[in-house]
Amino acid sequence: MVLDLRKFFHATNPSRTLSAKNEEDQKYYIDFSSVRGGKIIEELKDNITFFSPDKPTCELFTGHIGCGKSTELLRLKADLEREGFHVIYFESDQDLEVGDVDISDILLAIARQVSESLKDLEKLEIAEPKGLKNLLAGAAKLLQTEMEVSAEATIPGIGKVTASTGEQFSLEADILGLGQVSANSKKGISLVALGIGKITAKAKNSPELRSKLRNYLEPRTNGILEAINSELLTPAKEKLKQHGKKGLVVIVDNLDRLENSQKPWGRLQTEYLFVDRGDQLRQLDCHVLYTMPLDLLFSNAIGRLTQRFMVDPKVLPMVSVRLRDGTECTEGMALLRQMVLARAFPDVPPEQRVNLITEVFDSPQTLDHLCRVSGGHVRELLRLLNDWIKKYRIPPLGREGLESVIRTRRNQMSLAITEDEWELLREVHKRKLVTGDEGYLVLIRSMFVYEYRDSQGSWFEVNPILAEAKELN
Repeated sequence: MVLDLRKFFHATNPSRTLSAKNEEDQKYYIDFSSVRGGKIIEELKDNITFFSPDKPTCELFTGHIGCGKSTELLRLKADLEREGFHVIYFESDQDLEVGDVDISDILLAIARQVSESLKDLEKLEIAEPKGLKNLLAGAAKLLQTEMEVSAEATIPGIGKVTASTGEQFSLEADILGLGQVSANSKKGISLVALGIGKITAKAKNSPELRSKLRNYLEPRTNGILEAINSELLTPAKEKLKQHGKKGLVVIVDNLDRLENSQKPWGRLQTEYLFVDRGDQLRQLDCHVLYTMPLDLLFSNAIGRLTQRFMVDPKVLPMVSVRLRDGTECTEGMALLRQMVLARAFPDVPPEQRVNLITEVFDSPQTLDHLCRVSGGHVRELLRLLNDWIKKYRIPPLGREGLESVIRTRRNQMSLAITEDEWELLREVHKRKLVTGDEGYLVLIRSMFVYEYRDSQGSWFEVNPILAEAKELN
């Protein structure tokens, strides 16, 4: 079988998240749970569908950025929908400025996504959320935000609004005034989604506006929570059940990308949100799952975090390419080979793909080297492969080209590592352990160190791309 190189190149895009509802994507999906320490997504699903279908749950999910969390969460979404739940999944960094986030920002992002989802459901009538609209109108008035309405601007749930060119309407009027056009609940929900979207978009792009908005919203956080629960989530659950759904689930992805910056009073942003304000994050009246920065697992605040959420965070570790004792993990390597070959020959049965390795690579050993040097980090493997294809183009891809791509990546990473960090990396390489010291947290956050799990628990190894660096030896 001849390799379609252009299609293979697009299939190895490291930024691509596989959707459980996309038939082509599912040809690329490989289940790594057997070499990741357990069926984590099944556990998350069972906590909702079996153990607590009628009582709100709150879960935390973490792992290295790029290890495959979003792909797994989209599979969880599909599984829950098959079980009869209405599931809202969204990428929080589309609404939030990840370097400067407060609790009200997260709550409003959730309210917006829920409102957007509900207004699109047929026959689902929910009373107009007046309390939430009033809060938004107050925020809009404070910010003195205005928006241009073109001659054919369309407002979701309202339709076209005609106005002379250059005419302006304040956002406060949009939320309060236009909502009085009709008592139709769909339009009330639409205005909430529109209002939150406009306010947060303005604030995301302006630190000054974010500060003003925060000063207004933070003292009202409990009121926001109450309004979201009483006017959106609780009635939505009731209406959904009347229409045959078992419940409402919100999956908030990409909160693991929050920067570990300091708040003005000195508190780290991630600890402030998930520890200091964790009680409020778990008060939403529906099933909620938040992704969480991995380095929180190694901070001194982990005990307080688990007390706040009443759960232990679920971790998606690297795919094992080696075992704790340094020997090769044959199962992990076999699955990584399949991940690569599935993208090259998606319509070929798995057992037959291994016979086509030399259509893509100059030898099976070259493919194995790619898998090993990735350290089982899915996005890193695809990134190396994608760069390799782009640079050399003509299959079969040779070992020399791979080594060139690896050297380039190693040099990029090495430039960011200080002498103190090299010393810590040598310790990790020797002991397979990390501690909660800030130095080790930097190594994990920067993906210089990977976490693996087996029946004995966690162990750690230096990113294999750095293994040949002279500073490590």
